[in-house]
Amino acid sequence: MALRKYLSGTGLIGTITSGYALLRGANAQTFTWRTALGWVSWGITFALTIGTILDIRKASRGRPVSDDSPIKGKESKYYSPQAADKDVAKRTRR
Repeated sequence: MALRKYLSGTGLIGTITSGYALLRGANAQTFTWRTALGWVSWGITFALTIGTILDIRKASRGRPVSDDSPIKGKESKYYSPQAADKDVAKRTRR
């Protein structure tokens, strides 16, 4: 279940697929402003996906997420007592 919440809820599959399509098309075209715009767009999408994954991880451990997070207000959906216990145990060992 842990991996499923990242794959289905964050758009990771779509981000990887679009990056692969851009990479395949990079060989066939010259580098123009449209190509650059496509790569910039993919980079922004990838950064947002990673940010969402980090927010889901925080919420699953019972930590607060940012106000601008897409999962703000839905933290209870991702909360896992087992993950929170692991996080507390890891913090006390330090």
